[in-house]
Amino acid sequence: MLKFNWKRLGLVTGLSLTLFAAGCGSDDESSDSKEGTSGEGESKEIELVYVEWDSEVASTHVIGKVLEDQGFDVTLTPLDNAVMWEAVANGEADGMVAAWLPGTHQSQYEQYGDQVVELGVNLEGAKIGLVVPEYMDVTSIEDLDKQADQTITGIEPGAGVVAASEKAVEDYENLSNWTVQTSSSGAMATELGSAIENEEEIVVTGWTPHWKFAKYDLKYLEDPKGSFGEAETIETMVREGLEEDMPNAYQILDQFSWTAEDMEAVMLEISDGAKPTEAAANWIEENQDKVDEWLKGVE
Repeated sequence: MLKFNWKRLGLVTGLSLTLFAAGCGSDDESSDSKEGTSGEGESKEIELVYVEWDSEVASTHVIGKVLEDQGFDVTLTPLDNAVMWEAVANGEADGMVAAWLPGTHQSQYEQYGDQVVELGVNLEGAKIGLVVPEYMDVTSIEDLDKQADQTITGIEPGAGVVAASEKAVEDYENLSNWTVQTSSSGAMATELGSAIENEEEIVVTGWTPHWKFAKYDLKYLEDPKGSFGEAETIETMVREGLEEDMPNAYQILDQFSWTAEDMEAVMLEISDGAKPTEAAANWIEENQDKVDEWLKGVE
């Protein structure tokens, strides 16, 4: 049974739960039996934490379901960026598949990187930047003037893409009167959809993978000053001692790897109304060959 651990939400400041992110579905879905078994003598309780972006909702629910099917009692806990890293670093949580590097989570990595075990890349080609509808007559950040009421619609305070947007406001002289309006991932997506429906101007913080690129005709603005950095990877981090305590879980997490297209398929299904647990289960059923690669060597 995938469970949420809400006790830790009291630690989070500025975390906004979104309608389409991982919320209610996990608590009320349970099963009396589990497929597979965890190794003999291996702890069966495992907690994964994640920042509540659509991308990480998708990846965490997919790998959580895979672990559940192998007999683990899985708890999934949404947290603020910094608290997510801190929870893995201090051993309060067992791991995460939500580390955006080298730029988005740079400050968290600098603070906690030497206190976690790095299992490497689980998705390549991630990217952040400013995103606008294709119909807007701008191609570069340097083209921005008075569009969208000189407002960049952001997500949660403290998110790396928000910090990069604030840096862009400082880096580009033409953005000197612009503001970055923080909200949540869900609120940003809602405002984007509303603006596109009415063919209005809007500038949002964007990242790839994200379902909005599959649903809407969007474009990244060129970033000649490099405020948003280069392409990134999403990586897996676990607590120290996990390999000894849960060798099978460790191996599954170590072997977890998929593509942006895989992730966006799960995200789009969630955005269309499916529960994260349902979308994850559907993707696993349709991609068992990939899942089998993650399970190689598991006893």
